[in-house]
Amino acid sequence: MNRRKIGAQKEEQVCARLLSEGIVIRERNFRCRQGEIDIVGSDGDFLVFFEVKYRSGGSMGSAAEAVGCAKQRRICRVADCYRMLHGCAETTPIRFDVVAIDGEKVSWIRNAFDYIPR
Repeated sequence: MNRRKIGAQKEEQVCARLLSEGIVIRERNFRCRQGEIDIVGSDGDFLVFFEVKYRSGGSMGSAAEAVGCAKQRRICRVADCYRMLHGCAETTPIRFDVVAIDGEKVSWIRNAFDYIPR
């Protein structure tokens, strides 16, 4: 199975879990010039941007470690684009979560990092 197919499969699993936890999925694979966000959802009043990372083994580090500073900045820029295109108020609370999948172990890291302004 190729990487893209595995990634899509893992995102499906994550969406199922998020839905079971009460998250409303607003959009998947939102793309703009700044990049892509895997899943955009709502958790109560929060607009949540989810990054899904999968690692089959530990040779490349953990899945969570793959969401470093540069990736976080890119996600924040894409989140700005999403908020602007969808008319979200500046006062809408936002959160950045990472769902890290290492082999079969799934870790949902809520509020994994803070918003990084441009």
